[in-house]
Amino acid sequence: MDARAIEKYVEHEDRKNNIITISFKDRNNVAGLFIQQFDYEELKKKNFWRIVSFANLKDWEKTNNPNLARIYSGSSFSKLTERK
Repeated sequence: MDARAIEKYVEHEDRKNNIITISFKDRNNVAGLFIQQFDYEELKKKNFWRIVSFANLKDWEKTNNPNLARIYSGSSFSKLTERK
């Protein structure tokens, strides 16, 4: 997916701070939260996204520790869906 499509989906007012399931072209799906930290704009320009996986979400909410997040390339995304 391109950065604009991801940005449009993730930054939509109804989806901010919601868990998103990311389908990849070549690996298993990941459910997580797209987070916006100090380097968000720089990463977004390069189509990279910082995501806290669902498994680490409770720890993230307590600590906001950036080490709980991973950076993924948006070019490997095939689909984004809101987790219900």
